[in-house]
Amino acid sequence: MNMVSLTSSVLPPAIEAAKHARLAEVFGFDRFRPGQQDVVDTVLAGVPTLAVMPTGAGKSLCYQLPALVLGGLSIVVSPLIALMDDQVNALKLQGVAAEAIHSGKPREDNVEIWRRVARGEVSLLYLAPERLMSERMLSALARLPLGLVAVDEAHCVSQWGHSFRAEYLQLGRLREVFPGIPLVALTATADRATRDDIVERLFGGQARVFVSGFDRPNIFIGVEDKKDPARQIESFVRARPNVSGIVYRISRKKVDETAERLQAAGVRALPYHAGMSPEARAANQEVFLAEDGVVMVATVAFGMGIDKSDVRYVLHADAPGTLEAYYQEIGRAGRDGAPAEALLLYSAGDIATRRRFLDEEASSPERKMVEARRLDAMVGFCEAVTCRRAVLLGYFGERAKACGACDVCRDPPKVVDASRSAQQVLRLVRASGERYGAAYIASLVTGQRSDQVCGRGHDKLAEFGAGADKPASEWRALLRQLVAINALHADPQRYGALMLTEAGNAILGGTRTFTLRAPTRHKRDRHAQRDGAAELPPAEAALLGKLKALRRELAAERGVPAYVIFADRTLEEMAVEHPRTRTELSGVKGVGAAKLEAFGSAFLRILKEFS
Repeated sequence: MNMVSLTSSVLPPAIEAAKHARLAEVFGFDRFRPGQQDVVDTVLAGVPTLAVMPTGAGKSLCYQLPALVLGGLSIVVSPLIALMDDQVNALKLQGVAAEAIHSGKPREDNVEIWRRVARGEVSLLYLAPERLMSERMLSALARLPLGLVAVDEAHCVSQWGHSFRAEYLQLGRLREVFPGIPLVALTATADRATRDDIVERLFGGQARVFVSGFDRPNIFIGVEDKKDPARQIESFVRARPNVSGIVYRISRKKVDETAERLQAAGVRALPYHAGMSPEARAANQEVFLAEDGVVMVATVAFGMGIDKSDVRYVLHADAPGTLEAYYQEIGRAGRDGAPAEALLLYSAGDIATRRRFLDEEASSPERKMVEARRLDAMVGFCEAVTCRRAVLLGYFGERAKACGACDVCRDPPKVVDASRSAQQVLRLVRASGERYGAAYIASLVTGQRSDQVCGRGHDKLAEFGAGADKPASEWRALLRQLVAINALHADPQRYGALMLTEAGNAILGGTRTFTLRAPTRHKRDRHAQRDGAAELPPAEAALLGKLKALRRELAAERGVPAYVIFADRTLEEMAVEHPRTRTELSGVKGVGAAKLEAFGSAFLRILKEFS
């Protein structure tokens, strides 16, 4: 990646003076926050710029201040109407002539705003990408004196970004349509692959990239097993009375149920989701921003652009789909620098739901593969036995030592030495050419033969089948942890292909140990049982589908619910264990003598055919 080199920005004295004057007069600051000044100076120098700054670091100022110093009209690309309106309202309160044109306003209002823009009465104009990139808008803007163009939430540009939006792809034309106009892109979350992709797509491969530290040391990070979420949420919130917090739920229904339960418990809780009217959402948001001690229960539709400094906690009652989303959402806590908390309730069932969402998503196989890798990283974080902050920061390419401010550091889990197992899969990763993802490596270590495996000769590798005593799901969990501690790198540009790192080579060479959480002796909960299907690799998932189809037929013949034939857990164990005889089938949980007699032959026929 060819980045523009700029070691210092020497600005003309008039620009330098105007910069500090606007900073004080408009924004009320006598100095910059860490990381801001270098970005501002680079933009003012006309250098293409990408700034990756954590939530709460003040990235908006990095384009708003240069816009005011440069004068003329500056364009800000933003993906959400609510975010545009929040930014515009905040700027107007600071005396800045800012406006937004979007589909949420009556046409006559948009027309009047454009007239003001054409008369030179507007300094910053917020537009959605699709409106900006229309030929009519581009032609109209080309006739006006432009100061700069800023692309906010720039991760939406990248196919590797966690919120990729196809309409953002058009923005690569901006450097051609407006040559010589400073272009800056900003985002709070972007790993290395996403940053490189943004630079290539927006800037043609040349830009100065700033990455501020991702650490938010004032936020205590914790993960708990999700057992009784309604009770856990109420207990957590009631233990923190009279402070502002955010509770994230995965669906509108869960938002409403949670808000109602908290209200019944005497908590001032308000709901926020896309199913509410815009007026109701705006009213609840206003109360949350203006008053103390309010808890917002929301879907992820809430929070982007919200500037409330005294949020004391963010509780995820359902696991997010990516670490980027998780990081962005917990970043809404503790912006004032005072202690704050981030708690995530984790269950395998949530991950199964996320995988189902992903399967049903109308996107390309490549995009689904990228999102599956991101979800695996989220699972790796939740299952971590080492410092969670180090795992989180490591995902963004930042090294960190044990923080002492996460649940793992404060109360380390019991662990076992799993170095030998790690070495087995690491040897397979290397022997197979570091070209394959976790599901494929798990199939090799468990000895699953397929046309692909045999065609590549991988069934002849020394470690092939060496881990057949454990199910593939355990090996995939182990691989997730190796990625989480950066012993393996999952390359997003090669669809999650695993590659050994320095740490991985150390484990392989025996100079570093690898530990896993000690197994617990308790029954799997119903969520974990449901997740079995989601965790299966393609071959086992296909077999499970055939077993379920047979179960439906048998249930229909007898006029009974499907689970009466066999429970999901029983079919999942069949798909993983591949029993081939009546004796082996009788060893599967849920297959008693009567059911073996009634259904054994039919299920064994499919199991044998599939083998």
